[in-house]
Amino acid sequence: EVQLVESGGGLVQAGESLRLSCAASGFTFDDYSIGWVRQAPGKEREGVSCISTRDGSFYTYDSVKGRFTISSDNAKNTVYLQMNSLKPEDTAVYYCAADPFGCPGPDEYEFWGQGTQVTVSS
Repeated sequence: EVQLVESGGGLVQAGESLRLSCAASGFTFDDYSIGWVRQAPGKEREGVSCISTRDGSFYTYDSVKGRFTISSDNAKNTVYLQMNSLKPEDTAVYYCAADPFGCPGPDEYEFWGQGTQVTVSS
């Protein structure tokens, strides 16, 4: 059974940092790209960043570029999202998602985690 379990969300003040973790199991980690997608209340899903666990290449969306960094630890089957200089507009549920065919659009991943809430106060 494929499982993606996010952790690390919480309530922080603007300017602070958080690190999200996504622990994967039930599939061959190196065969999948894993991404972070967020959804704020009343808004559509938005891509944040995605990494190929096979070669480490990654893509980061412009809205968080320079502040958020994605990385993977293949020995632990875990992907991280380091979020610095957080802004109130970063408030959302952050989902970890996996796909075997590269980094797709934010709605197109095959497998999803349950999400973790990130709230940034001003």
